[in-house]
Amino acid sequence: MHDATPFFYCLTMNGSNEVLISCNELEQRRANDNLIILDCRHNLSEPGAGYAAYLAGHIPAARHVDLDRDLSRPAAPYEGRHPLPDSGTFVATLCRLGISNDSRVVVYDDCGGAFAARLWWMLRHWLGHDEVAVLDGGIQAWSRPGRELEQTAATWSPAIYDADASGAGTVVETEDLIRLLSTREAVLLDARAAARFDGLTEPIDPVAGHVPGAVNLPFSELLSEDGTFRIPAQLRQRFERSLVAQTAGDVVAMCGSGVTACHLLLGMEIAGLEPGKLYVGSWSEWIRDPERPTQPPRAAE
Repeated sequence: MHDATPFFYCLTMNGSNEVLISCNELEQRRANDNLIILDCRHNLSEPGAGYAAYLAGHIPAARHVDLDRDLSRPAAPYEGRHPLPDSGTFVATLCRLGISNDSRVVVYDDCGGAFAARLWWMLRHWLGHDEVAVLDGGIQAWSRPGRELEQTAATWSPAIYDADASGAGTVVETEDLIRLLSTREAVLLDARAAARFDGLTEPIDPVAGHVPGAVNLPFSELLSEDGTFRIPAQLRQRFERSLVAQTAGDVVAMCGSGVTACHLLLGMEIAGLEPGKLYVGSWSEWIRDPERPTQPPRAAE
């Protein structure tokens, strides 16, 4: 049994929020028996680099989670690069990581929450596990004042997690997105950098550009210079500029493969906005079908 006191809250000036935790608060709470810390560092261009960084130094007792192995599955030819695992596999992953229904989970990475947000979203919105928060500022904020890091891999015992990850109403498939855009029932926010959105460069996918009608909101714009999230009022203002006349509930977030899109959904929650939905397939799935339009138009194949 744990007390009813909220475990997670945001360190911002504008009051409390249950999706961020400060480094100071994490340090104070580390002795809690139900606390599990997960290191989500990853490098899209260098498989294995995230685990190597973990071994080089991580928050004490943290357990490493791999984007490719744990938070996605091998993609079918028509899918994006990081499709969600099936629900049973994800629950089995949680059990292997020692996470139970009573666990209080903190996730972090080294890029402002860009990868940690994927696990945060999967736990909180796809599975319904409320006790999960992102470490604001990640491992850089943790180590900046000289807090200890650990070089040996953590050990733990498996747990039992009693749940099915249904994710009802939280995910948008490609055909649904086409319909929502045609009827103007959705605001499609693309979390990729402006150069990728504009088609000026594309370091990962074979086609450059964006889905026609999408609005660019790079996830980096949600962060302050020190890598922590901007205060809720600033985040709300930034999202409202992108929403124009539509509501936050109409938002569908996308990116290259459904990972940093979760960072936008996290930012919306910090801002106190109504939750949006995730287009998991994102750009890498949209371009699988050459009949789907792109902006700028793709070159003739």
